[in-house]
Amino acid sequence: TFEEVVYLLWHGELPTRAQLDELNAQLQSNRSLPPAVIETMKTFPKGCPPMDALRTVVSLLGLYDPDGRDNSLDATRRKALRLTAQMPTIIATFHRLREGMELVPPNATLSQAANLLFMMNGERPDDYMAKTMDVALTLHADHEFNASTFAARVTIATLSDIFDAITAAIGALSGPLHGGANEQVMRMLLEIGSVDRAEQWIRDALDRKLRLAGFGHRVYKTDDPRAVELKEMSRELGERTGQPQWFRISDHVQRIVLQEKGLYANVDFYSASSYYVMGIPIDLFTPVFASSRISGWSAHVVEQLANNRLIRPRSEYVGPRDRRVLPIVQRES
Repeated sequence: TFEEVVYLLWHGELPTRAQLDELNAQLQSNRSLPPAVIETMKTFPKGCPPMDALRTVVSLLGLYDPDGRDNSLDATRRKALRLTAQMPTIIATFHRLREGMELVPPNATLSQAANLLFMMNGERPDDYMAKTMDVALTLHADHEFNASTFAARVTIATLSDIFDAITAAIGALSGPLHGGANEQVMRMLLEIGSVDRAEQWIRDALDRKLRLAGFGHRVYKTDDPRAVELKEMSRELGERTGQPQWFRISDHVQRIVLQEKGLYANVDFYSASSYYVMGIPIDLFTPVFASSRISGWSAHVVEQLANNRLIRPRSEYVGPRDRRVLPIVQRES
């Protein structure tokens, strides 16, 4: 489960049943947001980008955390647990506030994955939907030194605190060259609309030299093992929800792109249709990613803090040399 992976990232070993039960209890009891934070969220401007809201709320939570500016390892671990528990609540609260819907409080009997869907949609997800979300969160939990993880480590290495580091990570993730690929994938699928339009749409896109989201990876040069895991679940979920067309279009697109360009689908590709049929709005796909990656970010933060050195790369000057400093009256206007 995702919670087992959280424990693994934080402790280096998979939990025993007793350890997992304790972690679940701690996550479930720390999901609520301070009332003052919710009141502040109500003031966010209409049309506020979800990642901007998430970044702002995470920073704001630092003002209300019971450990304050205690940046010891133990305090940082406690803050990490609270942030991991609260991240789905932030996303669901933001969504329901902007839609003018009544807030759904966290359910202390549900897993992180099921609780996220419950708070967003207002009803308990079925077991398969909850399992698919749990797998998606697990697959996105950590992935070496990507841009957001590196941003978090650089920030905490200055001996700031975890709220600063996670805010920096969210800022990095909000950039389209890092996060947002599955949002672009889903918009592509919606534009294609049907299987019989897929081949011509893709060929036209390739002719125009468009970059197709959801394909290729800096690390994986063949199948992304995370995409392989999600693909079958996406198919099954589409059938169960009566929306099989999105998987079918995805599968057709994947075959065409592999044949024409030799590019393999990455984890963003099949997470797109999975999230969509679960009722998650497209612009919340990246915040949902963050609700998983918070486990990896926080593990990196603690690891950096435990054996810290300031991360300070050197730069090399590449401009012209031997330049004279002229008095301003001698400089051309």
